[in-house]
Amino acid sequence: MPHDDHVTLESRDLAKTYYSTDPPTKVIDGIGLAVRKGEFLVVMGASGSGKSTLLYNISGMDRPTNGNVFLEGRDLTSLSEKEMSRVRLAEMGFIFQQAYFLNNLTIRDNILLPALKGAPKEKETAIARVDTLMERFGIAHVGQHGITQVSGGQLQRASICRALAGEPSILFADEPTGSLNSSMTIEVMDALMDVHSEGTTLVMVTHDPACAARADRVIYLRDGLLVDCRDLGTWSREQATQREDDLLAWLREMGF
Repeated sequence: MPHDDHVTLESRDLAKTYYSTDPPTKVIDGIGLAVRKGEFLVVMGASGSGKSTLLYNISGMDRPTNGNVFLEGRDLTSLSEKEMSRVRLAEMGFIFQQAYFLNNLTIRDNILLPALKGAPKEKETAIARVDTLMERFGIAHVGQHGITQVSGGQLQRASICRALAGEPSILFADEPTGSLNSSMTIEVMDALMDVHSEGTTLVMVTHDPACAARADRVIYLRDGLLVDCRDLGTWSREQATQREDDLLAWLREMGF
């Protein structure tokens, strides 16, 4: 099947079953999904619907039981672990609910580490890029702080910097605002919208309708199945409340 140049990431008939349980647990079941270049896609659904499992399988962090995942036309499911690791490091960025930073490193060094690992021969370029990112996201002044010396919002902005340090074409975020208060959530979402506005493809799992309302499109999972999707169009601050109200009404129809 020829590759559509407008699609950056695609899953076909994707399924994941865990055989460690008795009976086995099918968490996602035959999901077909196409993510357009530069799109901000949000995955929603009730707890246990398979949102994070889908994210981990389309990003190559986990292996599906069946089906295929394509990034720019390449079949990720056919790659070895070593090859997949290289793709994640060079072409993907990840943001999680928890920052997963190393306690013994400063904020700046935590951001710099994967960039240096991805391109060890381009140290000066990586350092300059990281310093620019930290300046851009307003955390340059806490670069030498330890991870316990900054706010949750600053830590998540540092996570965004780390995810962007390798210049990925696609960013995956799993509940990136899940442990933040409302003002820090807005701070982090503003930063993500900044990234998206520059053309980076963004796929995010969230349970927060206010965060989801910023997306171009929302898909809804139920019991491991993709049951519906909602095109929201381009986000604007002026229409934020109306978009959130419309999305909430749709989510209630979905049984959220």
